[in-house]
Amino acid sequence: MTDIANSTERESFGSRLSALVREPLALALVAIVLLLIIGELVSPGFACGDQIIRLLTVAALLGIAAAGQNLVVMAGGEGIDLSIGAMISFGAIIAGNVMNGSDAAIPLAFIAACSATFLVGLVNGLGVTVIRIPPLVMTLGMMSVIQGGLVVFSRGIPSGNAAPALMNFINQPVIFGIPGILFVWALLAAVLVFMLRATSFGFAIYAIGSNPGAARLVGIKVRLIRTIVFGLSGALAGLAGVFVIGYTGNSFISVGDQYMLPSIIAVVIGGTSLAGGTGGYMGTVAGAIALILLQSVLTTLHLEYWGRQLIFGGTLLLLLLFYGRQKSARI
Repeated sequence: MTDIANSTERESFGSRLSALVREPLALALVAIVLLLIIGELVSPGFACGDQIIRLLTVAALLGIAAAGQNLVVMAGGEGIDLSIGAMISFGAIIAGNVMNGSDAAIPLAFIAACSATFLVGLVNGLGVTVIRIPPLVMTLGMMSVIQGGLVVFSRGIPSGNAAPALMNFINQPVIFGIPGILFVWALLAAVLVFMLRATSFGFAIYAIGSNPGAARLVGIKVRLIRTIVFGLSGALAGLAGVFVIGYTGNSFISVGDQYMLPSIIAVVIGGTSLAGGTGGYMGTVAGAIALILLQSVLTTLHLEYWGRQLIFGGTLLLLLLFYGRQKSARI
C-alpha cells in the first residue's frame, strides 16, 4: 500500500509540474522571483524597494511597447510587427519637437505622436490585409522607410527635448513613492484586459487568430479588424515613444530600436502563441518584467552587449519551442 501511495504521490507531483511548465504566466512569475533572488545574491540591494521601482519603470516602457505587439500576434496571420522600434523612435522625435521643453505642449505631443504612428500602423494593416504583403515583409519595409525618414528629418543628431513635467511624471514618485508611468501602465493593462475579455472587438481578435475562415463565416470583418489592430500597435508604439523621451530627456533616430526584439520576447514569455488566437496582456506584463530583470542581472554580471543579445535570442528560440506555436506542435 505504501508503494502504491508513493507512486500515486509521484505521479500527482509530476502532473502538477507538467501543468506548471505548460502554464507560461506561472513560469513567468516564478522567473521573476528567481531573478530577484539571483540579483540580490549577486548584488546586495538589487531587490530593495527603490531598485524594484526603477526596474518596474523600465519594464513599463517595454510593456507599453509590447502591448501593440501582443494584439498583432494574437490576431494571427503570422503577424509580427517589426516596425515597432522605428515607430517608437518616430513618436519620440515627434513628441520631443512638439514639446521642445514646454510643459504646456505635453497634451499636444501625446496627440501628435500617437496620431502619426496610428496612421503608420494603418498603412501596415492595409498592406497586410488589402495588398496581402506578408506581415514580416510589410513591417520590415516600413521600419526601413521610417528610419530613412528620421535620418533626413533629424540629420542624424538628437532632435527635440522632453518637458520637465513629463520627465518628473516618469522618473519621480507621484503617489506613495510610485512614478506616474506605473499608474498609466496599470490603467492600460486594465483597459486591454477588459477589451480582450469583455468586448466584441476582443472576441473578434481571438476568433480571427484562431480561425480566420470561421470568423469570416460568422460575420466578423477580418480585414477591418486586422487593420485596426495594426493601427493600435502603431498608436501604442507612439505612446511608448512619448514616455521614452520623457524617461531619457531627448531622442535620437534609433532610440526605439532596443524595444523591437524584446517586445516579441515579452509577448512569447507571457504565453501568446505566434500562431495567434491565444494569450492575453497580463502574461505580456509578466514577460516584460521578467525580461527587464534578466537584462538587469546580466548587466550586474558585467556581461557584454553581444552576450546579452545571444542570451535574448536563445531565450526567444527556447520559448518558441514551448509556447510560440499551436498547442499540438509544442514540446
